[in-house]
Amino acid sequence: MGPQVIHLPDGQNITVTPVFAGLFFKSNDLSTHQNAFPIGWTIVIHTEDGDGDGDSDGSNGGGALDAGSSTPKDEAKPHLHSFTKPTLQHDSLFISSISNPSSQDFKPAASPTRQVAMMLWVTLYWYFHQPAPPTTLVTESSKLTPEAGRPRGDWRVRVKRDGVLRGRNLIPKLERMGLISSLDSAVGTALEDSDETWAHMFVSQKMFWQTPGRLFLFTLQPNYKNTRSYPGSPAGSRPGSPAVGEQTLGQSQLYISHVSDYTVTDQVRHPVRPKPPRMGEVFYTRFVPSVGQYLSLRVASLSPKPVPYMGPVSQKPPQHAHLGGLSDTGLLELWHANPRVSAFWGKFVPDFLISAMKSRHSFPVIGMWDGVPFGYFELYWVKEDILGRYIGREADDWDRGCHVLIGEEWARGRVQSWLTSLVHWALCADNRTMSVCLEPRVDNARFIQHVEYAGFTKEMEIAFPHKQAWFGRLRRETWNGPAL
Repeated sequence: MGPQVIHLPDGQNITVTPVFAGLFFKSNDLSTHQNAFPIGWTIVIHTEDGDGDGDSDGSNGGGALDAGSSTPKDEAKPHLHSFTKPTLQHDSLFISSISNPSSQDFKPAASPTRQVAMMLWVTLYWYFHQPAPPTTLVTESSKLTPEAGRPRGDWRVRVKRDGVLRGRNLIPKLERMGLISSLDSAVGTALEDSDETWAHMFVSQKMFWQTPGRLFLFTLQPNYKNTRSYPGSPAGSRPGSPAVGEQTLGQSQLYISHVSDYTVTDQVRHPVRPKPPRMGEVFYTRFVPSVGQYLSLRVASLSPKPVPYMGPVSQKPPQHAHLGGLSDTGLLELWHANPRVSAFWGKFVPDFLISAMKSRHSFPVIGMWDGVPFGYFELYWVKEDILGRYIGREADDWDRGCHVLIGEEWARGRVQSWLTSLVHWALCADNRTMSVCLEPRVDNARFIQHVEYAGFTKEMEIAFPHKQAWFGRLRRETWNGPAL
């Protein structure tokens, strides 16, 4: 395994290099801007038993977890193998050491536990960007079953209580943060966290991608007393670095535990909704390896001027940059002029965006690749939408839906990237959202194929006054993560 570079959602880069018995994670940006990461940290990762081919053989002990227990099926000491590629349930890792920057240059993290959580999150971000292993399980009962008919399991990695993670009460704190889990939900009888109850923690692919990364990424402040140059330079000179006290990406959605109160809108009883992100605010960013660019989502703006993009971009030369010189109203007028778009959205009207801004159950979104606009979306609560009135009890209180307009021809081949990112945001923005809905027109056959490939399943057709719709739903329990 050669060096790899991780592009984090906030634009920071981490280089992962093989070292003896593990991997070294090093920040590429420590000297260029405010950075939360230490100089580096080392993890130990290995495969326990199995043959590393991705099959999770519960009969050879030690690695796979039983469906009803947090302990290995076989208590025999597992055999360790060098990590070469992910397996379904045989991989284990822990943080073995940390190299912190000089305290003269950076203030220590206010919460060491939070810093460890961030390093573990980045480690898992790297791990779940690796090629996914086969999901079939080889058990004693399924040995003779053809591979296509074998039972399937979740992709998991075990987080061991070892190295840095042996700190007092550290594993319980990480579990309460929602970063790691255990299948053993008993209180236990031990007075400390050193017993077997905390020895078998894990993270699944599904669990990781449904945990908001913004809860774990944060920024250290430079120690200005020991900075010879102008305070904040070059740290403060990085485009997109927020000023002190300024709201960072998605902060308006950081705390989602609103008390559920109810109100009535147009004879529909529904929960009181949290305010959406602000006009022009970027609320989602993610580097998509298959595209090689950053996908960003921001709230549309009524400003007559272009909305400047200050978020992360890739190393690719900018293309179609002229689109960044248009206001959002100008973009929508341009896109509606395309016959392909107007066939589904109709002709552009001057108050199109104003009406979208006034909606109490939805908000308008501009999608961007490396800051270049490519499409328009409307994210809505199903309960209050016209869709909710047609499906009745099938609409849960916190179901989300989305309307889609892709204006740029060059962006049309990237459906899985932005569609699964919209799902990613919806499921992370509020953990009460159990499903995401789409209702494209039935004659939009090409888009419906993409939707089904992304995991949406057709539930019915609906005869709206303005269209015959294909109604599909993607449930949280079936979603493993965004397209990479």
